[in-house]
Amino acid sequence: MKHALAPFAAALALASAAPVAAAPATLADVSRSLAATTSMTASFTQTGADGRSLTGKMALARPGKVRFEYDTAKILLVGDGRLLSFVDYSVRQVSQWPVKSTPLGILLSAEPDLSGVATIIGGSDEMVIVEARDPKRPEFGTLAIRFTREAGAPGGLALSGWTARDAQGGSSEIRLTEVRYNADLKKADWSFRDPRRTPSRAG
Repeated sequence: MKHALAPFAAALALASAAPVAAAPATLADVSRSLAATTSMTASFTQTGADGRSLTGKMALARPGKVRFEYDTAKILLVGDGRLLSFVDYSVRQVSQWPVKSTPLGILLSAEPDLSGVATIIGGSDEMVIVEARDPKRPEFGTLAIRFTREAGAPGGLALSGWTARDAQGGSSEIRLTEVRYNADLKKADWSFRDPRRTPSRAG
C-alpha cells in the first residue's frame, strides 16, 4: 500500500511546489494602484517613432503635477497642477494644455477612474497593460500604460512606462527605471523659465 500511494504523494508535492498564477488584474486594481501613488520619481528613456532616444529624470505628484527634465535635449515638459507646458528652448516656444485634457491626465488625476476610457489589453504573471482612449477626445490618440507586478509597489502594481500614439499614427514610448514611490517632493519645481522672455538657454 505504501508503494501504491507513492505516485500520488509525489504528484501532491509537485502541485504544492508549483507557483500560483496571479489573479487577473482589473481596472479597479489599476485605479487603486494609481490612487495609492501620491508621488514618485524615476529615470526615463523616451524613444520616438524615428528610433531616437532621449533620457532624463521624471517627478510626479498627484494631482496634476509632473516634470520631465531631459539630460541633453533643450526641452522641458512640466505640469503645475493646472496646465501641462511643453517648452522648447531651442526655438523659444511654449505650448500649453489643461492637464486633464491630455493623455497624461489619466495618470495625474486626483481620483483615477479608468472605467469608460480604458481596457486591459494584456496581462501575465509579471505585467499588466492598460490601453486608455478618451472617446470624447479622439484627437489625443491612445495611451498604453504598462504596470509590473511588484509586491512592494502601491496596490501591487508598479508603473513601468507607457506608449503614446497620436491620431496621425505617431508614437512615443517612455520606459521608467529607478522608480521611488511616495517620495518627498515638497521642494520640487513645477514651474519653468519662459524662453519667450529671456535669452535662449537650456531649461
